[in-house]
Amino acid sequence: MRFISTRNGNDSVGFKDALLRCMPSDGGLYVPCDTEDLRHWILYADENTSFANLAGTLTSALINREFSPIICETIATNAFTFEPQVKQLAPNLFVLELFHGPTGTFKDFGVSYLAAALETILRYNGEKSILLDATTGNLGASLASALRGKKLVKSVLLYPKGKICGLDENDLVWNGGNIYPIEVDGDEADCRNMVRKIFADPNLVKKYSLTLANTTNIGRLLPQTFFYTYAFTRIKKMISGAIYFAMSTGNYGNLISGLYGWQLALPVNGFILPTDKNLKLDPRGNVQILDSYVPIEKRNPADPADPSNLERMENLFKENSLMLRSFVYPADVSREETDQACKELFVKYRYFADQETSAAYAAAKIREDITDDEDAAVVLIARDSPLKDGAFIRRNIGEVPKMTENVEKSQRPFHISSPIITPDNMDYVLTVLNSLNLQRIF
Repeated sequence: MRFISTRNGNDSVGFKDALLRCMPSDGGLYVPCDTEDLRHWILYADENTSFANLAGTLTSALINREFSPIICETIATNAFTFEPQVKQLAPNLFVLELFHGPTGTFKDFGVSYLAAALETILRYNGEKSILLDATTGNLGASLASALRGKKLVKSVLLYPKGKICGLDENDLVWNGGNIYPIEVDGDEADCRNMVRKIFADPNLVKKYSLTLANTTNIGRLLPQTFFYTYAFTRIKKMISGAIYFAMSTGNYGNLISGLYGWQLALPVNGFILPTDKNLKLDPRGNVQILDSYVPIEKRNPADPADPSNLERMENLFKENSLMLRSFVYPADVSREETDQACKELFVKYRYFADQETSAAYAAAKIREDITDDEDAAVVLIARDSPLKDGAFIRRNIGEVPKMTENVEKSQRPFHISSPIITPDNMDYVLTVLNSLNLQRIF
């Protein structure tokens, strides 16, 4: 599989360059430029196929022209010592839980895969790389877990003051680990602006071998495609009709990943999600992407610090925009409907659902106009552990599930002795990057 920019279809790159370069110079985002038919791989897998095995097989099928099956299996095996869980709530209602990783968030899967892919590729090519990102916590905890034991990848994380959490002393660079946290006397927007400033300078990106751990990086996004195939292997013997996935919007990473799965021949009939400020319903009840009204050539470059995957979705359907209406089904979901969905999931199924999962369930109920078939199945996507949204759950049902050690640790505040810098102190960030770049064992 080769990758091209959403803004230039003539310059293709391989998997390695898409991961390491991460952002095309034209301001777009990398997307697959050719379509593989993986139907025989997908239909062969069943409920006994592990997630790691599935990921290795699909990775090999996708990038076998660039890397051998052994390398692909190595990436998947090193990445996935954990896997999602599929739970059946009713004959035609399932939940795909993506929070059974080290820190209780779906990010664990993409970050772990990206870290394993980078480490493996860099080792074979004698290179190194630095991940530079802004975060308020979840991403940092996932990266800390994924980078333990890695030799060729390090991460510089910009946190708002007081938001560092989920780290361990051994994760810190100055203690031999791979994470260099920088605390900024500002908010998340300030941290993101600092990342933007650095990635706006191609010379700095090249000098420090910088890339990103958010879904701007196709290497973070690609493994999310595997979620849907995994869910299909678990439910295909229990259903006989159409399959719909219902999810929160987020930054549309899970949505475009599911659409890529469909493009690779996964049997899926559509994706249901609540509307938001960018993805709306038109007067006829069809999906409407507001960004689409602005021509590509008049848009700002893709944001390295706060990615949106809508441009990738536009690219997927650019040859036939009407096809989008056949796969993406938004629903206007109110706060009251989300609260009621949380209560219903608990009362009917004894299932604890966070706000995002509850909104997805509410959207699925609203869009029964497309799922109203006795053979149709809906799979809810639960991205994060409900323990991370205890206040919402307690407000609606009066109790929360028992806290687990891994989720508690991922949210535990962490204090560092390094100085807290101002948002305009770019020199400090560059000094950190330079110190990492000069390390010999890296």
